[in-house]
Amino acid sequence: MKVKDTIFTIVAAAVLAAGAVVSADAQKVEHYSSPLYSPRTYDPAESEGNGMPTALKKVGIDQKLGDQIPLDTVFKNEDGQEVPLGNYFQKGRPVILALVYYECPMLCNQVLNGLTGSLKGISLVPGTDYEVVAISFDARENDKAELSKNKKASYVERLAKTGAADGMHFLTGTQESIDKIANSVGFHYYWDDKTQQFAHVGAIMIATPEGKLSRYMYGIDYAPKDLKFGLMDSSQEKIGGVTEQLLLYCYHYDPATGKYGLAIMRTLRIAGVVTLAFFGVMAFVFYKRGKKRRADDDGFGGPDTTVI
Repeated sequence: MKVKDTIFTIVAAAVLAAGAVVSADAQKVEHYSSPLYSPRTYDPAESEGNGMPTALKKVGIDQKLGDQIPLDTVFKNEDGQEVPLGNYFQKGRPVILALVYYECPMLCNQVLNGLTGSLKGISLVPGTDYEVVAISFDARENDKAELSKNKKASYVERLAKTGAADGMHFLTGTQESIDKIANSVGFHYYWDDKTQQFAHVGAIMIATPEGKLSRYMYGIDYAPKDLKFGLMDSSQEKIGGVTEQLLLYCYHYDPATGKYGLAIMRTLRIAGVVTLAFFGVMAFVFYKRGKKRRADDDGFGGPDTTVI
């Protein structure tokens, strides 16, 4: 038998074997793209027609741009002290808010890793230009001060920026406090008994120094440009240089994607102003040059004063 025929036979046998396995387990569906980030088998009776488990319909985010976060809500900080959330909004800086839980096996770590990685890529300084507040939505962690303390130490070290220890805060709270904040920002999560994990989405929010929701950014990877623009927008022009503010004018925030895109009309306006300014400068230069030339010509062409 030729080598080509042998390979064909092996591939065909593998396909048939795979088909037999699928057929034998036809009543079960594997979902590896679940937000739980762990393979599990769902009964078709628990799923919608599109294959999504019913439980996952309960997770997601409802944007509440412009809404006020209840800053009087009390949480515990890394030292186990009870503090109102408003303590982190009294410094005139925008606040990045991340709802996670510290014992999450995958997604929450990816959210915090992505956030920290993006913050490393921008020039703004934590504790000076902005604050980061992570809130655990697992009420069982409220009595585990060491957990939030260790989490903070880990990400302060990862960020490796001066002021990170003063600008990053990891809080825990009671179920009442958690629900109050989660509802105010439109964050929906769900405890799944079968996997003993929380089902939730990955996202961060940015609030103004007064505690009003300004930006939502989705997923686990946040472009440094988007994050910086979001902080500048939310700071009410208190951070960022003149050049950065001008560049921000050319970009527009899209709430549907949580990203910034080039604003064509704004860019064209700036280009038009720059073009007019350029022609104005050139006209002035040519005018001055022509005036000097005429003056030189008059000097050479004046009355003859030669003495004989």
